[in-house]
This record gives sequence, structure tokens and C-alpha cells, in this order.
Amino acid sequence: EIALSYAKDRLQFKRPIASCQLIQKELSDMVSRIVKAKLLNVHLARLKDKGMLFHHMISLAKMSNAKDALHIAREARNILGANGISLEYQVIRHMTNLETVFTYEGTDNIHHLVVGKHITGIDAF
Repeated sequence: EIALSYAKDRLQFKRPIASCQLIQKELSDMVSRIVKAKLLNVHLARLKDKGMLFHHMISLAKMSNAKDALHIAREARNILGANGISLEYQVIRHMTNLETVFTYEGTDNIHHLVVGKHITGIDAF
């Protein structure tokens, strides 16, 4: 939301940067990742309601969603340019918070091992 608002308001060469193809591509990619994460979470919630949710599915969701959230925050920071590291817009605060989420949500590596064991049937840890 911050990146979108900024892109609409920030003028470059007398037009909003939101009118640039690359900015629209990045915003579209960000929205796509957000929708994908929401759909994955809804699907897992429905599986849980049916008693069909397994731990490797949760690891897959955490691994994927944390990675996508961090990617989205980095792209938002990039859209804001130098303002992306300013606390005025809070994007850098969200990005650094997501760096910790990437680590403490069971750690990305552990989620990969859980999913890898499910795929191969071989315990790698």
C-alpha cells in the first residue's frame, strides 16, 4: 500500500512513476504474491477444518509466504528509491521485521528440510 501510494504521488518528468511500465510490473508482481499467499493460507485453513492438515504443509506455507513477504518488502523499498530506507515511509521497518520472520519462523532451512523429507521420504536432519 505504501509503495502504491508513493508510486501514484511521486512525480518524475511531470508524471507519476506509477505510469512507468517497470513500476506497474513490480506492483503487479507484489499483488500476485500477496494473493497467492492468501489463497494458500485459506486452503490450509480449509484442510485443517477437515482434519487433513499435515506439518509439512505448514512448513511449505511458512517457507513460501515468508520468502514472498520479504521479496514484496524489498520491491516496495526499491519503488521508493532513497525514500525506501527512510522511516518516514516505514517500508524499511517492515523489511527488517520480515528479515527476522524469515529466521525465527522455524528458519527457512528447517522448513526446506521438512518439505524435502516429505518429498523424498528421507530424513536429512
